[in-house]
Formats: sequence, structure tokens, C-alpha cells
Amino acid sequence: MDEKSLLRVENLKLYFKATRGVVQAVDGVDLTVYPNEAIVIIGESGCGKSSMAKALLRLLPRNVDTYSGQVYMGGVDLMKLDEDKFRRDIRWVKISMVPQAAMNSLNPVLRVGDQVAEPMIVHHKVAKDVALNNARTLFQRVGVPVDFLSRYAFELSGGMRQRVAIAMSLITVPDLVILDEPTSALDVLTQANIMNLLKQIKKEIATSFILITHDIATSSELADRVAVMYAGQIIEVGRNYEFFTKPLHPYSAALMASVPRLRSNADLDFIGGQPPSLINPPTGCRFAARCPKVHDRCVKEPPMVETDGRLVKCWLYT
Repeated sequence: MDEKSLLRVENLKLYFKATRGVVQAVDGVDLTVYPNEAIVIIGESGCGKSSMAKALLRLLPRNVDTYSGQVYMGGVDLMKLDEDKFRRDIRWVKISMVPQAAMNSLNPVLRVGDQVAEPMIVHHKVAKDVALNNARTLFQRVGVPVDFLSRYAFELSGGMRQRVAIAMSLITVPDLVILDEPTSALDVLTQANIMNLLKQIKKEIATSFILITHDIATSSELADRVAVMYAGQIIEVGRNYEFFTKPLHPYSAALMASVPRLRSNADLDFIGGQPPSLINPPTGCRFAARCPKVHDRCVKEPPMVETDGRLVKCWLYT
């Protein structure tokens, strides 16, 4: 195990029971996050990004079929902790989360100040007035007027609700914050403001981020490294400037070719076909049916190989 890592995930699996079979939402994911690093997880909708976030925080629904693997933090395998210890010592203490829809995650009948202060009261055992004072300071840091402490979620705009959700994730000063599509429901200007806020927070308090998104343009603003997810598996990991200029995996290259660029006249491309079903995924390379570089070896699952400090799951690089 990498001694310098903050979080190391090995062979993480999360399968769900469904009417038509077992959905292999997260299937053997390996991932490493380092201190004060922002790693961005990109991929199409339905590829397992949000399910991976839920697996890391144990926010699991009732229809779980398989939940296994190793998640190391501080030399401890979090998967071996019982639920009570995980809730008390890890969730919202070491790892917190900004959910995809802030309005759905905020209680409409409680004032937002009380909701932001609550994790500190519960986990750090501080008095309510102390927690509210910390929430007030945090509101100022994330750009929310302090008088909004006494407001309800429905009285706030989408951008302000998202800032409140970010404040709630930071109130206990966790080592790692998982952001699940934090800008997906916001207008372009608000998206830019939120991304600038996250960059400022990362610089000021040295928190690591896992940013889950399908918006490649937005992800480039924050990413130190990029991980690409496809059909429940991570298929490429690389440093941001290398990935955005020269992606290795054919799927990654196709993704980048579909994004408009300000300083390029290249024609936009698209990825043909459909993603494979996660109920009965292919036995070989999961991108093979849509890949322009498919060949005979792709009937077998490719290994994850390292090339020039980058990881790629493709036979082209073995």
C-alpha cells in the first residue's frame, strides 16, 4: 500500500438486486487519493460514479447484493469497521459528501444554519452556539450571507443551496470531500463561481476532493488527476494536463473528441452505440462493441497497466 496516500481503494464492488437480475454498478474499482489532491471521476451517466461514492460512505440502499473490497485510510481498512464505528469515526468526520441535488438533501422544515451546525454537534460534541458560530464563519468563507443561517432551504437559490451543502460538508474539517455532480443543476455563471470556490477551499484548508461529474469542461478547472469510469470500472487514471491533451484509452479519446474547444477548429465527434448493460456486462473489454480500435484480444478483459506514470485498462498498451 502507498504510504503517502490518503485513501486507497482496492477491488471495490457494489452490486444491486433488480427485477431483471443483479446490476454490477461498481465492479472491481481501484483508486488512490493523495493529500490535498482533487481527483475527478468522469464518465457517461449510469457508469457507476455515484454508486462508487455511496459505496465509499456506506450510503447503501436495501437491495444490495454484493458489497466487498478494501478501502484503506490511515492504514485502516474501513470495510472491516462495524456500522456504528464507521458512522461515529469516519462518515462526516474523515469523509463527507456534497450530494447531487442540494435541495433534496436539505430538510425543508429546519433552518439551514441548524443543519450545517448539526454534524459538528453530533461528531465533535460541541455546544450548539459554538457550532452555529463555526457555521457562521463557514458561510462567510463559501460566500453565503450570514443572515441566511435563519432561512429555510426553499428560500435560497440553487447556487446558494449548493454553497450551503458545501459548508455542511466542511463543518467537521474532513480529510476528504466527495462532490457528486455539484454543478449539474446550475447555470453556467453559477457553475464557474462554485468551481472557483472549491479551488479556493482546496488551497486554504488543504482538503482532498473526489469530484464526480460528466462535465469534462468543468472538471478541468479543479482536477489534479483524472479517472475515467466506464460500465462500472475505472479504465484510465492520469495527471490532468496529460489526460486533457492526450488521453490514452479509446473511450477517453472519444470523450475528449466530443467536447467543444475554444482554441480549436476540430470537428466534434460522437461515440456510437450504447453502453453495455450492467446486469449482464461483456466478459472481455466492456468498450469493445463501440471501440474503433477493437481487435481479437479484446474478447478477454484487459489488465490495468502503467505507462509513463499513467494507468490504462486497454490491450493497446500491454
